[in-house]
Amino acid sequence: MQYVLLGMAIVFEIIATTLLKASEGFSKFIPAAGCAVFYILCFYSFSKALLKIDLGVAYATWCAGGIVATTVIAAAVFGQKLTTAGVIAVALIVVGCVILNLYGTSGH
Repeated sequence: MQYVLLGMAIVFEIIATTLLKASEGFSKFIPAAGCAVFYILCFYSFSKALLKIDLGVAYATWCAGGIVATTVIAAAVFGQKLTTAGVIAVALIVVGCVILNLYGTSGH
């Protein structure tokens, strides 16, 4: 269940971050309001996931999931280009997160 909550936190964070870009510096009310709501949902879900998942693992997973998905959304929705170095960097983030999840902590 804790990884479902972490997954929900990641999804909510991705939505909130995308709305943050769409709000154009909080100058558009609907995306700005949606951004705030989804960040609240994100942090609530994340806080519940932290009851059972180590902070370091949870935070790394949350960040990596958000970075990868937001990078894809930035390219697909907002037309931002990613260089070869950028693709390698994102791949290294994923590899680092997987290693941390598998071997990074001793657990509870």
